[in-house]
Amino acid sequence: MIPPSTDILICGAGIAGISAAWHLAARHGITDIILVEEGSPLMLTSDKSTEAYRNWWPGPGDAMVRFMNRSIDLLEELADESENYFSMNRRGYAFLTADPATAKRYQLSAEESERLGAGQLRVHRGRPDDPPFPPHHVEGYPPDLVGADLVLDPAIIRRRFPFVTDDAVALLHPRRCGWLSAQQLGMWLLTEAKARGVRLINGRVTAVDTIGGRVNGVTLLVDGQEQRVQTRVFVNAAGPLVDKVGALLGVDIPVFNELHGKIAINDPLGIVPRDAPLMIWSDPVTLPWEDEEFEALAADEETRWLTEPFPAGVHFRPEGGPGATTLLLLWTYDVKPTPAVWPTRFEPEYAEVVVRGLARMVPGLAAYAGNFGRPYIDGGYYCKTQENRPLIGPLPVAGAYIFGALSGYGIMASQAGADLLAAHIAGAELPEYAAAMGLGRYEDAAYQKLLEEWDPTTGQL
Repeated sequence: MIPPSTDILICGAGIAGISAAWHLAARHGITDIILVEEGSPLMLTSDKSTEAYRNWWPGPGDAMVRFMNRSIDLLEELADESENYFSMNRRGYAFLTADPATAKRYQLSAEESERLGAGQLRVHRGRPDDPPFPPHHVEGYPPDLVGADLVLDPAIIRRRFPFVTDDAVALLHPRRCGWLSAQQLGMWLLTEAKARGVRLINGRVTAVDTIGGRVNGVTLLVDGQEQRVQTRVFVNAAGPLVDKVGALLGVDIPVFNELHGKIAINDPLGIVPRDAPLMIWSDPVTLPWEDEEFEALAADEETRWLTEPFPAGVHFRPEGGPGATTLLLLWTYDVKPTPAVWPTRFEPEYAEVVVRGLARMVPGLAAYAGNFGRPYIDGGYYCKTQENRPLIGPLPVAGAYIFGALSGYGIMASQAGADLLAAHIAGAELPEYAAAMGLGRYEDAAYQKLLEEWDPTTGQL
């Protein structure tokens, strides 16, 4: 039965909405909360990523690094509290390149990240006075493993990762990074929130009453029937639909969506060790084809794109525990804005392209080109602002808030984002980075000037 009123109504039970409900209930004692979700919890985007996290973020400014450090602090607290129910690890991200110019960019970006608060940079050149190279942790999340290791000696790379291409000249290994089970994190938070009184309702928000310039109530469509629920606070946590829900408030939400896919294949030959970190190739790639294949593809306008250079960023990680053989592969080589529609659809060549692209970094994976069986492909929408920062905080309607535009980093940002949102709603002290995450930043002349020189591709995989 739907109650006639609630203190707070949250639209969306992805990782953002669920985390917000938990923080409000567990950290602030606000338990009269309704979570509204039309489908199943976590179904749209939250369980469609590599489920990874990192504190490795570029500027301008240190807002994103501080924000992510806070989020990882909170994830560690939750892992401690739940006995690591969601299998958080600290394997790190391993960026690799065969281009000496990119190796120089690695050093510059790593030095910047150190200044911004991501931790100490350790440079390894194969000299006796090199700093220690921290051991590779397969499981767990040692809190003292921070900073990054920049390896400029190819021999060290081959010793540490013998399965990567011999022409890799540099490795950048940020260490306060890894992955976890988004589904298990979300369901643990949801279970704990419900135990504190939060209610989950399967339905759709169809209208928001904003008479008088403030939130008064929300109309829900449940089992074909509309019902009004009176509330003082409405949270738009609708993931790739935040702009549509924003329109119900009469508020323009400046976001767009990109479709990102994820592929799962098996590695029965054991090409990739099961203890590998998340690995990213930082150079553009031209796919390997036999001469006859290349000529046939290049001769046809519809397939010529398969012979042309692809952008950097193809990446993968192992998935599963002992005995597993699954690899998760990702490469978003087409980032044009697209409407969010379901079911998601990907090019029929997508899996083949990604496997061939990864063979540039891990030559052994070439064994699976055209020969990886039936891959599992799913994906979701990265909902983004123009500068790829989130939107968290009050909207220009009293009682209305947003927690969205989490792009491809919703899992890792979920806890700092929920912490910030809950502080806004509860009237608690706000962190220094709060203004950098709010919609009001676009009214700041200095921020607008900064946007003119902003590279929106930074910080995105």
